[in-house]
Amino acid sequence: MIFDFFIVGQGIAGSTLAWHLWEEGVNFKVFNVTKKESSSMVAAGLYNPVTGRKMVKTWNADLLFPYLESFYQRIEQKTNQSFLYPKPIYRPFVSVEEQNDWLAKADNKAFAAYVEKIATSSLFPGVLNDPWGGILLKSSGYLDVPAYLKASQAFFNRQQVYQEVSFGWQDLRITKDKDYAEIGGQKARHLIFCEGPEAIKNPFFHWLPFHLVKGEILYIKPEERQEVVFNRGIFILPVGEECKVGSTYDHHDLSYQTTSEGRTFLEEKIQKLCKLRYQVSGQIAGIRPATQDRKPFIGIHPEHKPLGIFNGLGTKGVSLAPYYAKQFTLRLLEGQFLDTEVDIQRFNHLYNSVLT
Repeated sequence: MIFDFFIVGQGIAGSTLAWHLWEEGVNFKVFNVTKKESSSMVAAGLYNPVTGRKMVKTWNADLLFPYLESFYQRIEQKTNQSFLYPKPIYRPFVSVEEQNDWLAKADNKAFAAYVEKIATSSLFPGVLNDPWGGILLKSSGYLDVPAYLKASQAFFNRQQVYQEVSFGWQDLRITKDKDYAEIGGQKARHLIFCEGPEAIKNPFFHWLPFHLVKGEILYIKPEERQEVVFNRGIFILPVGEECKVGSTYDHHDLSYQTTSEGRTFLEEKIQKLCKLRYQVSGQIAGIRPATQDRKPFIGIHPEHKPLGIFNGLGTKGVSLAPYYAKQFTLRLLEGQFLDTEVDIQRFNHLYNSVLT
C-alpha cells in the first residue's frame, strides 16, 4: 500500500495539518512519540490579535483570525471534546501618550474586529496597575493545547492512521526514482516533518535558520478568581482556579529544566503589572521552535521532493497553524502557491551554500 502522506510529529503543527488532510479525504499516517516536555504540551495556547511592546496587530491577523476559531470549533465537534476558550484580553497602557495613540485609532476600521473597548482609566482598580486604562480585545482567548493534542491523537488512533513509534532519520529512505519516502517498508508520496525543536537535528532540514527559545511558565493560585487575560510584558491567563503566567525568553539555556531565575523574573513582572495576592503552585519549561525571521518554515525540500516541513510556528502556533495548514494542504494537493513569507524557498540560498 502506498500512502499519500506521512506526518512525523503530532504537536500543534502535525495535528492541525493532519486534520486538514483528513478533511480532504487523503490517505495518510501520523508517526509520533508522545513527550510530556514537548513544546506543544507546555504551550500557553494564547491567541492574541494585538501583540508586542508597540501593541500592533498580529502579523497577518486579518487572514489568521477569521479562520482560527471556526477551525478549532469544528474539531471540537468531530472529537466531542472542548479545548477552545474564547476570552477577552486586556492590555494596559504604559503612558498617556500610548493612550492618546489608541484614542486616535478608535475609528480605525483595521482594528474594529479586534478591539472591544478603549478605556482611559483603570478597568480593574484594586487588581491592576493601569492608571491610564488600556484596550480590551475580542477575537482572543486560548486553546487548551494538551487537550487538543490528546483529543486529536485519540481520534486518529481510532481511525488507525496514528502510530506511536520512535522515528529515526536513519530509518528514512528516498526511493531511487525519488518519487517516494519509505519508512520500514511503508511508502508515501510525501513525508512532512512536524517535529518542533527537534528539527535542528534533522539532516534534511538542519540548514533552515531556527532560533530556538526556552520559555518558563508559572502556575499561580490567586485569592480571587480571574476571568480576563491580562497581557503586558507577561500574560496572566486564567485556567480554572489557577492562572498561567509567562513567559521568559532564553536563547542560551535550551534545557527543559525550570530555574529560580525564571521564577524571580516572572514574579517581579507580576508585581509590576498587578496587585494580585497569590500562591505559586507550579512551574514548567518548554522550547519553542522559533525562527530567525519569526515566520514559519513551510514547504518542500529543494532537492528531495517527497520531503516537506511544517514547522517554526514559534510562540504563535495556535493562531498560525490552522490557516497555514490549510494553505499547505492546498499546495500539496492542488499545487497552489504558498505565501512567500513562509515558503522555505526564501532560504534556498542557505541550502545551496551547504552543498558547496
